[in-house]
Amino acid sequence: MTTSIPGATETDLGRKRRARKIGRVLTETHPDAHCELDHSNPLELAVATILSAQCTDKKVNEVTPKLFARYPTAADYAGAQRAELEELIRPTGFYRNKTDSLIKLGQALVERYGGRVPGKLVDLVTLPGIGRKTANVILGNAFDVPGITVDTHFHRLVGRWRLTGETDPVKVEHAIGALIERRDWTMFSHRVIFHGRRVCHARKPACGACTLAKLCPSYGTGPTEPAAAAKLLKGPRARDLAAAAGVDPELVPAQAVVAEAP
Repeated sequence: MTTSIPGATETDLGRKRRARKIGRVLTETHPDAHCELDHSNPLELAVATILSAQCTDKKVNEVTPKLFARYPTAADYAGAQRAELEELIRPTGFYRNKTDSLIKLGQALVERYGGRVPGKLVDLVTLPGIGRKTANVILGNAFDVPGITVDTHFHRLVGRWRLTGETDPVKVEHAIGALIERRDWTMFSHRVIFHGRRVCHARKPACGACTLAKLCPSYGTGPTEPAAAAKLLKGPRARDLAAAAGVDPELVPAQAVVAEAP
């Protein structure tokens, strides 16, 4: 008896249907999905996203409360003393380059947009330190404008699911955008990223404890035996994730529940 492999000989319509089914399963799997960078306005989100390059969201969130209190406006970043700003963001890594981006971002916002973060992609991508990925994060989470965020997790997972063969992030964004309804772009991105951080890891995905097993053409990349896979789940809902995949949640070790999602 043979079993079909998802995505093996798939029509465009079939791929779209599978992509949307993946989206529905992810909605059930990760009801807590959200932007994991703490912020209260578009400027704070722009700054936090710049700091998140080569750094965990957890570390960024440890740094930003003092940073946001010290520099509440674009003008504050524009006129910042470099040494002081560098010291505040040092824990996020690459702090000299990030300081340069934040000062220049503040200056550009003051000079061109009255100190306010613009709400259009065409404007955002012209700002220092803000590329298309960062712009989509800002649009989706600060302005409620649907956007797809192609970070490393998103890129890896849509490739594993064979939803696109593209490797360029912009082409990936457009390819997935054609499969998923526009209104769902932002939350689909969050859920894919949540799944990548908690279940479908880069080196060893938890295939045997994944709710998408039947929809994934890469099933078997990681361990398929439930006990082994359950140990790879991460985050405060790790046991809920196991249960959702039909795996005994008791197989998830205590340390996995408190483990930081990468």
